[in-house]
Amino acid sequence: MSDTVSFGYEEIDAGEKEQRVGAVFSSVARKYDVMNDAMSVGMHRLWKDKFVRRVKPRDGEQILDMAGGTGDIAFRMAERGASITVSDINQDMLDVGIERAMERGLDGLVWSRQNAEELTFPDRFFDAYTIAFGIRNVTHIDKALAEAFRVLKYGGRFFCLEFSSTEWPGFKEVYDSYSHKLVPKIGQMIAGDADSYRYLIESIRRFPPMPEFEAMIRKAGFKHTKVEPIMGGLVAIHSGWKV
Repeated sequence: MSDTVSFGYEEIDAGEKEQRVGAVFSSVARKYDVMNDAMSVGMHRLWKDKFVRRVKPRDGEQILDMAGGTGDIAFRMAERGASITVSDINQDMLDVGIERAMERGLDGLVWSRQNAEELTFPDRFFDAYTIAFGIRNVTHIDKALAEAFRVLKYGGRFFCLEFSSTEWPGFKEVYDSYSHKLVPKIGQMIAGDADSYRYLIESIRRFPPMPEFEAMIRKAGFKHTKVEPIMGGLVAIHSGWKV
């Protein structure tokens, strides 16, 4: 049997997903942050602030920010003195992040094009691994989690910020209607691309529920795993330790 994976609501050959996801992010790279503000009414900034507070980056630490793209998480962590390596499989996203870093006068970040499933970093190199709104776009999530575990030092911590399914009564239906009907239209108006944003919404629906994803993190070897739902689970912070 062939290896198939989801691309939004579509089932495709696993070998196709990397290229198709890459095309999505190359298309939206220049408007990615503007669209995040429009789609979340600016709330993504609060979610990211909370996420970084949970990571607790410290002076002298080596942190890998995977799927770091335009630098939103990296910039926040760099302010706290940590040494940040920003990695993404998509060079267009990295290019936007590098430009933004230059505008801010941040020249201490390391930018590295990487596939989350096949990192080139050595074993036990980083103190923390972060990934925000990126792991659902990976072809094989289990391989990405295994690589996260490999590159972390013993005592290292894993943090993932990702969309999930809200459990608030009534809100789920409203959000589903908004995301499926309006987000692609907003994407067309702002980024000139409805299809890419339709995929991004569909990819959220296909992502494993919070308990299932936590089980995947544990299976990768992480201990003391935790899930912190935000807005009833619309977004969740997942964490674990390599011990």
